[in-house]
Amino acid sequence: MHRLSPNMTAQEVQRISMLGLAHVGDGVYELLTRTELCRQGHTGVQELHRLTVARVRAEAQARAAEKLLPLLTEEELALYKRGRNTHVNSVPHNAELADYHAATGLEALFGWLYLQGRMDRIDELFSLITEE
Repeated sequence: MHRLSPNMTAQEVQRISMLGLAHVGDGVYELLTRTELCRQGHTGVQELHRLTVARVRAEAQARAAEKLLPLLTEEELALYKRGRNTHVNSVPHNAELADYHAATGLEALFGWLYLQGRMDRIDELFSLITEE
């Protein structure tokens, strides 16, 4: 097993809670965002931080989820909805509840794909999010 590509079985991933999947997906999404910003030529650490925060905050992730919803498979959509509908204990003060739930669904989807080693699908979805 490669730590950056865990390739867990569907049964192993199924044992992880939605919030556990979102926890992993949050890291995956942030790493993809940071990498993309560096690839675009952003080099200043303050600029990188500001742009990263703007793209990974709940509102931005909710807009990203809206973009992807029509393109998800039935299985992916079901997973997204389960993540979105999961009860959360707290919501950041600067986030709308609906946006935070949508962001949690998106993060759960990215975590689910990542843990199964479905990197091509992650790349495809993230490309759709980042295209202008």
